[in-house]
Amino acid sequence: MTPHLTHTATITIHVGDPIAIGETGEGLRRIIPILGGTIAGPRIGGTILPAGADYQIIRADGYTTLDARYAARLDDGAMIYIVNTGVRFGSPEVMARIARGEPVDPAEVYFRTTPHFETASPAWHWLTRPLFVATGARHPDRVEIDVFEVG
Repeated sequence: MTPHLTHTATITIHVGDPIAIGETGEGLRRIIPILGGTIAGPRIGGTILPAGADYQIIRADGYTTLDARYAARLDDGAMIYIVNTGVRFGSPEVMARIARGEPVDPAEVYFRTTPHFETASPAWHWLTRPLFVATGARHPDRVEIDVFEVG
């Protein structure tokens, strides 16, 4: 059976200035602070809290692994912990522009993630079961992630 995707929400995450740890054996380690944001969609809505960060490794060719961990308060007050891992890559020129914090057309970048949700709220427990995939767009001050449930 062929899977189908159902749009769940768009997550907009406002980010702070990168904290560069430096070149490690894996690549350039950066930490991107999460300052807040929103979740808006047909199935879920809420606020991204100013807690968490995206822990990145950027290889010499610009290929980037992402490991974002943050929290949200949904419109009904329920709390959700989100772990969103993925990859981002494009031409070396485009990836260098992203690393410098410059605007880049999202069509020039492959940005895909797999968000996972944790919650103690029975009303939102359904988020903890299915597989979700997402497409992303990186802007100088924010990240926009369209989340889809795989059915």
